[in-house]
Amino acid sequence: MISKLLNSNRRDQFMAGLAVVAITAGVIGVSTYAPVMAKTAPANATLARVDTAGFADLIEAVSPAVVAISVKGSATQNPLSMPEFQLPPGSPFEEFYDRFFKYRDRGNHTEPRKYNAQGSGFIVDPDGIVVTNHHVVKGAEEIMIITKGGKEYAAKLKGYDAKTDLAVLQVETDGELPYVVFGDSESARVGDWVLAIGNPFGLGGTATSGIISARGRDINAGPLDDFLQIDAPINRGNSGGPLFNANGHVIGVNTAIFSPNGGNVGIGFAIPSSMASTIVDQLTSKGHVERGWLGVQIQGLTDDLAESLGLSEAKGALVSSIIEDSPAQHAGMLVGDVIITFDGNDVDEMRDLPRIVANTPADSNAKVDVWRNGKVHSLDVKVGESERETPVEIGSNERSSKGKLGLALAELNDETRARYRVDDESDGVVVVRVVPGSPAAKKGIRPGDVIKMVGNSEVEKPDQVVREVKKAVDDERKSVLLLVERDGSDRFVAVSIG
Repeated sequence: MISKLLNSNRRDQFMAGLAVVAITAGVIGVSTYAPVMAKTAPANATLARVDTAGFADLIEAVSPAVVAISVKGSATQNPLSMPEFQLPPGSPFEEFYDRFFKYRDRGNHTEPRKYNAQGSGFIVDPDGIVVTNHHVVKGAEEIMIITKGGKEYAAKLKGYDAKTDLAVLQVETDGELPYVVFGDSESARVGDWVLAIGNPFGLGGTATSGIISARGRDINAGPLDDFLQIDAPINRGNSGGPLFNANGHVIGVNTAIFSPNGGNVGIGFAIPSSMASTIVDQLTSKGHVERGWLGVQIQGLTDDLAESLGLSEAKGALVSSIIEDSPAQHAGMLVGDVIITFDGNDVDEMRDLPRIVANTPADSNAKVDVWRNGKVHSLDVKVGESERETPVEIGSNERSSKGKLGLALAELNDETRARYRVDDESDGVVVVRVVPGSPAAKKGIRPGDVIKMVGNSEVEKPDQVVREVKKAVDDERKSVLLLVERDGSDRFVAVSIG
C-alpha cells in the first residue's frame, strides 16, 4: 500500500508520494562481505574476475520465513488505486498532499466496495507469529498468508500499534514454520549492505539490495519517527516485509518511500528493529503497547534560546508547559527547564524525548537532568503510563451507507490534546482519521478538528457522537449537523448520512 507525500522539480511543480511499504526481517547466520579497495591498473594489465555468490546464500537462508499477505475487506475506495494516508496536522506536506492526492479517487464512491489487497510480512516465531504493517491489515475482514512454497494459512490480528504502523498476526497451523529473528539496528552504520525481500506488485519472493543511506529520519509520520533511510528498491506491496543485514538478521521494517510517481526512486524508510522488536514483543504478549508518560509539552532549542538560557549549545528539550497532576509536576519540573538527559539517555534534540519516554516502562523510576538557572538539576521521576488511544470508527467499514461519515474519533485527553494541538479550554471529541472520499472528507473535515456538538447535543465522548448520528439515521434525515472547532474558530458543517 502506498500513500503520497512531497517531491519537487525545477519548475516547482510539487507532485509526490509517500509509499507506505513496511518491512521487518530475520535471522540466519551468513558470511559477511569484505570490502575490496580499488587501485588503478596498468593499461596493459589483465583484470582477474572475482567469483562471489553475492546475496544468494543469504536469500536462500531467510526467504522461507518471508510471506505474502492477502487481505480482503470493504472500503469506499480501492486501497490499491488510492491508499489512505493521513498527514499529521501542521505537516509541511499537508497542503501539497491535499492538492494532488486527497481527492484523486474520481469515482467518489460512497457505497463500500469489496477489495483485495496484498502486502508482505515475516515469521518471527515457529508457532506462527507474523509481523507486518498495521496499514496492510487495517479494517481487514479476511487475512491469509502465503509462504514461499505457495502454502496458504488463515491468520488473525493479534495486536497492532498505529503510532508505529506495526501489527502482529497469529497463523493457524499445526506444525512449526520457518522463522527469522530481529538483529541490532543500533549497530547498523550508514553504508552497510541491506537486503529487502517482499511481495511488490504481487510478485512474491522478490529480493532487492542496497545500503543504509541515513539514520534517524523524521518524515512527519508520527511522534516516534526514527527511520532508517535505505536505497534498496521497495515498492507497492513491500509493506510489512523484512529488511535484513548481511548476517541475515532483521534490522528494519520498511514502511515508506518518497516518490513522484508511486514507484521506487531510491529513497525508502524502515522502522528500526530496536523499536520494532520491543513493540512486537508487547503486541504478542499483551495485544497492545504500553508507553511511558511524562506529562510535558516541549519545544526545540534555537541558538538564540540556548544563549539566553546560558547553554553552550542548542541541545535538549525546552519545557513549555506541564500537565497538572503529571509525573513531571510531581517530580518538581518547572516551565523553562531544559531536559538534557532522561533515564541515562542524552536528549540532543526535542524529538528524541518522546521516543525515550515512550520506551521507558510505566511505574519505573527515572533520573532526569534539567538545565535551570545556569545549573544542572537532577530530578527523580516516577514514569506514568500513556493513555491508550482507542479511536471509535464512524462509517469506515459499514456495509450500509446509512450513517456513514468516514471518521475515526478519540476522546480529548492530555495526549491527544498535545498531539493534535488542541487548546486546553476546548471540549468535545477529536478527529484522528478521515476516510478519503467520505462524506466527512468532502466537507473538509480533517484530523485535529474537534467536534463539539452533533445536532443540538454537546458531545465529550466518541460514543455520544455515534449515538447522535444513529438518532439522525432513525429519524430518516439526509444529513447530520456538526459544530466543528479548528484553530480556535467554530463552524457548523452538515454532513450527509445517506
